[in-house]
Amino acid sequence: MIICGVSNAYESYDFIRSARSFGWDVCVITTPMGERFVNSTELRDLTGHPVRSDYKHPNDPDVLPTPDALIVAPASFNSVNKIANGITDTLAVGVVCEAIGQGKPVIIAPWMNRALASHGAYRRSLEYLAEERVQVVLTQRTQPGKGGELEPGNFPWTKVEAALLELF
Repeated sequence: MIICGVSNAYESYDFIRSARSFGWDVCVITTPMGERFVNSTELRDLTGHPVRSDYKHPNDPDVLPTPDALIVAPASFNSVNKIANGITDTLAVGVVCEAIGQGKPVIIAPWMNRALASHGAYRRSLEYLAEERVQVVLTQRTQPGKGGELEPGNFPWTKVEAALLELF
């Protein structure tokens, strides 16, 4: 699971608990900004795996198992666009880009304000991700298109969980 630096990143703890109750082994990688929005010690205790946010040295062993699927939730405007454009300047984005290149299942659930969801780069990124068969979980808030700010709303954790259940 990739966690980005957005206002509701802390909600990922309940999602991880739920995923683990289904028997999934969950590992967490944060974006550098995402690291500021979560408690890595608590996530390590919750998952049983260290939380990573930086690339390791090539000679160091990998401390996380190879993923069968990736969830990017909540995904920031910045990360969605970086993933779509292959800008792997962070471990989090690099891992997602590799998974897409390997044909592994990837679910991305963006979370941003309407102004960013109305930006053309975001719309183009979603179009590209669809071409790559990335499953993007959208809400009225995160649908691309022009419009004013909507009510804050809730992050679609149940839709993310349903998308994951469909994969396995």
